[in-house]
Amino acid sequence: MSNNRVEELESTVAELESTVEGLTDELIEAKERIRVLEAELDTETPTRVPDRRSEDAEELDETVTAEAEPDEVAEAAADADTDVESDEAEDSGSDDIIVA
Repeated sequence: MSNNRVEELESTVAELESTVEGLTDELIEAKERIRVLEAELDTETPTRVPDRRSEDAEELDETVTAEAEPDEVAEAAADADTDVESDEAEDSGSDDIIVA
């Protein structure tokens, strides 16, 4: 009976070795495919780093940006308050749900 058990174990070991070899080959192939895909992706994808701004562009941005006058701020605030009040008046009706 011990001979039979040894043969079973040897058979099992041989099967496991062939499985490990097959999995190793598949892993190597998969790694190679991943390398190829990553190389293609790297060549197709532009960098995400924005272009550096020149000093002229920065100066232009500084001159274009100006502060609002206090009167303009007050008018904008008054307009915003008026818009909010009119929206509330319209919404005060009913809360009917319309199903199309």
